Parts: sequence; C-alpha cells; structure tokens
Amino acid sequence: QVQLVESGGGLVEPGGSLRLSCASSGSMLSIDAMGWYRQAPGKERELVATVTSTGKTMYADSVKGRFSISRDNAKNAVYLQMNSLKPEDTAVYYCNLRGLDDGAHGANYWGKGTLVTVSS
Repeated sequence: QVQLVESGGGLVEPGGSLRLSCASSGSMLSIDAMGWYRQAPGKERELVATVTSTGKTMYADSVKGRFSISRDNAKNAVYLQMNSLKPEDTAVYYCNLRGLDDGAHGANYWGKGTLVTVSS
C-alpha cells in the first residue's frame, strides 16, 4: 500500500513563498505522474500542477508563472514551490500519485493534505 505524506504548509503573508513536499512510501510497478491538487473552503478539489515520469509538467492557469513543480524520481517525491502567494491560494493542498500497483492495476493515491493559509 502506497502512502503519501505532505509537509510544508503554513501561514504566509500575501506575496510570500512556501515549498510543499510530498514523500511516498510503498512499492509501485510504475508511476505515471505525481502532482498537487487543492481544495478551498466551500469549493471542489482542483488540479494545481502535475509532473509525469518523463518530466512533462502541467499547471492550472491560476498558478502559472508563480508555482513550480518538481520531482525526485529516485525518492518518488514531489515538490511544489509557491511564490507570489495570494489570499485566493488559501486551501488544503493534496499530493497525488497515479500509476500501476504491484499487480499491474491502475492506482490513484492521495495524501491527507496540508493547509496553506495566505493572509496578512
């Protein structure tokens, strides 16, 4: 069973920066992509950024130019550097991992989330 643990959330002032980390444990046959999603109060969970095993990245329009996703394939870890944070970035951020489990079945795992609050 794969487990994902996020860290790095917290309170930051508008314009500030935070770096989120996600560490994974457990075995997978293969990993297609890792990424970050977020859910603000009263809203649905939305994609923030993803990175594939080949390094292809995708970002939500709302974070392009401010956030940067990176991945350590050796550690099966993913990171999210968030700059120029805005109050509307306030949300619980969830790590996601998608791939094939040891039985070669499609698998989609989520972390428990880390809270990011952008406020003065």
